[in-house]
Amino acid sequence: MNVKRTTRRGLGLGLLAAASVLPARKARAQGSFPNRPVTLIVPWPAGGATDRHLRVLAEATSKHLGQQIIIDNKPGASGTLGGATMAATARPDGYTLAQLPITMFRLPYMQKVSFDPKTDFSYVIHVTGYTFGTAVKADSPWKTWQEFLAYAKANPGKIRYSTPGAGTTLHITMEQVALQEGIKWTQVPFRGEAEATAALLGGHVEASASGAGLGPLVDAGEVRMLVMWTPERSPRFPTVPTLVETGQRIISTSPYGIAGPKGINPQVMKILHDAFKKGMEEPMHRKVLEELSQPFIYKDSEDYRKFAMEQIAEQQDLIQKLGLGAR
Repeated sequence: MNVKRTTRRGLGLGLLAAASVLPARKARAQGSFPNRPVTLIVPWPAGGATDRHLRVLAEATSKHLGQQIIIDNKPGASGTLGGATMAATARPDGYTLAQLPITMFRLPYMQKVSFDPKTDFSYVIHVTGYTFGTAVKADSPWKTWQEFLAYAKANPGKIRYSTPGAGTTLHITMEQVALQEGIKWTQVPFRGEAEATAALLGGHVEASASGAGLGPLVDAGEVRMLVMWTPERSPRFPTVPTLVETGQRIISTSPYGIAGPKGINPQVMKILHDAFKKGMEEPMHRKVLEELSQPFIYKDSEDYRKFAMEQIAEQQDLIQKLGLGAR
C-alpha cells in the first residue's frame, strides 16, 4: 500500500510539474519569433521600382529582425495576386508578409475576388506612396500635357496608354482625367511597370501611366514626362507641371504598406512592426526612397489599419463614380 501511495503521489507531482512547464515552453516559443527567415511577397515582377524598393527595405529590416527577409515575386491580377495568395494559404505566424498596393482596397468593388481587405489582413506598417505621372516617347509630337489632351479630345479612341494592370491607381487616375475632360482613350494593361514601359518604347502605345522609375529614361532623352500627379512638383522632375497646375482637380499618390494574414499574434505583430520601423529609418532605405522620388509615410499598425478602412470606403465610392464597378 505504501508503495502504491508513493507511486501515485510521485505520478501526481510529475504531472503537476509537467503542466507548469508547458506554459513556460509556450511562452518561450512565442518569444523566440523569428527563428527562421521571413518571406515578403512582392506582387510585381522583379526589376521594377516596387521590387527595388522592397528589396532594400527587406535588407535594412533583416538586421533588426534577426532573420533574413526573403523576397518572393508573385506578379499578377494588378498587384493583388500576392496578397490574395497570402490571405488564402499563409499561416498567421508572422513568417509570410506581403506588400498591399491600394489595388487591394479597390479591386473587390470592380470584380469578384477571393479576399476581403476589411477582415483578411493583419496590417503591420505603412511605408510610402508612389510618385506617378503620364509619359510619352521623347520623339512624340506632344511637347506638353495640354497638347496631348487636345489631341486625345479631337481623336477619340486613338490614344492607347499602358499601365501595370487594370484597377491600379495608374488606370483609375487616367480614367478620372478622361471623365473630367470628356476624353475617350484606351488602357492597355501589363503585368508590371517594366512591361508597360517596354510597350511605350516599342511604340505599341502612345503614352504610359507610370512612376518615377522612368527617371533614367527621361535623363537619357528617351522619354518625356508630360505631367505629374503629385500635390506639388516632384523634386525628381522639377520642370514638369502637376495635374492641379494644368487644371485637373486630381492628386494621386497611391500609398502602400506591409501586411500579413489575419490573426497574427499581437506580440509577433509588435516585433515585425518595430523591426520594419527601424529598417525604414536606415540610411539605405531613405536613399532608395529619394532615388525613386517616393515619400517617407510611416504609420504604425493601428493607424495603418484605420487608414486602410478609410481607403476602402473611398475606393468603393470612386469606382462607383467612374462606372467601373462589377456588373
